[in-house]
Amino acid sequence: MFWSKIFLPTLKDIPQDAEVISHQLMLRSGMIRRVTSGIYTWLPIGLKVLRKVENIVREEMNASGAQEILMPMVQPKELWEETQRWDKMGPELLRIKDRHERDFCLGPTHEEVITDLIRNNIKSYKELPLNLYQIQTKFRDEVRPRYGVMRGREFLMKDSYSFNLNEESLNESYLLMKEAYKKILDRLGLKFKIVKADSGAIGGDASEEFHVLAENGEDTIAVSDSSDFAINTELLLEEGDAIESLQGKPSPDGKGTIQIKKGIEVGHIFQLGKVYTDAMKASVLDHEGKAKNLFMGCYGIGVSRLVAAAIEQNNDEKGIIWPEAMTPFEVNIVAIGFDKDEKIAKAATDLYNELSSMGYEVMLDDRKDGYGTKIKDAELIGIPVNIIIGKQYLQNNEVELKHRDGQSSIGKVEDITTIFEHYKIS
Repeated sequence: MFWSKIFLPTLKDIPQDAEVISHQLMLRSGMIRRVTSGIYTWLPIGLKVLRKVENIVREEMNASGAQEILMPMVQPKELWEETQRWDKMGPELLRIKDRHERDFCLGPTHEEVITDLIRNNIKSYKELPLNLYQIQTKFRDEVRPRYGVMRGREFLMKDSYSFNLNEESLNESYLLMKEAYKKILDRLGLKFKIVKADSGAIGGDASEEFHVLAENGEDTIAVSDSSDFAINTELLLEEGDAIESLQGKPSPDGKGTIQIKKGIEVGHIFQLGKVYTDAMKASVLDHEGKAKNLFMGCYGIGVSRLVAAAIEQNNDEKGIIWPEAMTPFEVNIVAIGFDKDEKIAKAATDLYNELSSMGYEVMLDDRKDGYGTKIKDAELIGIPVNIIIGKQYLQNNEVELKHRDGQSSIGKVEDITTIFEHYKIS
């Protein structure tokens, strides 16, 4: 992609309404633009990152044996009344009417729709266990949308639902999803903790949250310094206690002491049991021919929130530092004088074509701007490697290889392509 051709409106100044780093950098780097409160348009470079996250999520879900479907965003009131959540959800549930005055909502989640699908199409225990998932837009009418896509009203989410004949099978599905989520976050290169949590409005017997560790995290979690133990402080504090009463107490698992961290919740897995299947009478015939209501699990991961969380965890004063798996472009060719010198233009274009043919995602900065503007934009966007072609090329046939972490080296063009032959392509 040539820089002059891509829709990439970067900003020099920090937008006044952007409170956290991820929101600031996503606006400044031209990833998103605000439509209205809590609702954003994803621009080309932002969408590239979002799709990379989505693809990793999809690959790990498929590898776990889950099957992808797509359910409607618009859901009828009748299904939500069966579980009594039409009223329980309160104003967070955006209710609408069609031209016939029938009631619907924009789905914040899909337990009712998926349970209705299963009760009408799965009849025998032989068809279980079954895990279905979707990657789809959700809408929750947040009372105070903030932090950009971190807490928006409209967002992209992967939600999956397992159906099992008994508790033992449910536990197996739950652990399978737990491992899948760990693989997703590992592949994305994020530091995270698995936290014991409250099931909240979704319900069920047991649940765990996946938190990406970051200074601007909305949640406060207590973690052991010597084990994997982690829990939302809300579940550990007794009434009236302050969080500070926890900064050195023995960990409840008997290993190490408690530390307080900030986390961004990016995933949540639930053992729902029969909360929805009892309410909606979703049953199958067991091996004795008796009808049994199903056990159910629910597993959500915020695809768009993962993008913001990654930025919160990986940035510096210059801009974004993408984990390898998430970067929109792997290489940026900074051509100084592209519009003025044919030799520079040809060298930059030839290198662009060669690296592209090797499988790299390459950007060529062919703009008329000088080195300062070009390198600042590249650092803001977070491209891992910049190859600078300018005066040194004309004088000595040399180019500069500059990494996002500040390291740089000088070499011949042919040496640069040799170096890249040994790079691992994500």
